Amino acid sequence: MSERASDEKVPALDTRQLSALAETFRLLGDPTRLRILMFCLNGPKPVKQIADSLDLSQTLVSHHLRLLRGARLVRGERSSRQVFYEVADHHVSHVLIDMLHHINEDEDA
Repeated sequence: MSERASDEKVPALDTRQLSALAETFRLLGDPTRLRILMFCLNGPKPVKQIADSLDLSQTLVSHHLRLLRGARLVRGERSSRQVFYEVADHHVSHVLIDMLHHINEDEDA
């Protein structure tokens, strides 16, 4: 077991917390939502830029952002007529970046 994993205490989860965690991972299991999250890692992006850059419709992007916002994975800030979205906080960005490093470990070995 790694040093980090053995040093951290895993909190006991109640049913509500376990359900929220499972729902978060379910949302992260969608490739389109992951693409949106990864695109928003480097700072706030308006919906149109997300849609254009990922070759998705604005309607589809808005739908996914609504789900991600509901799970507190992204946050939006309005600036006049546009809403700029970014990853909600460092916890979310660390999960994404750490998992990206994890899946690349075999490739690097």
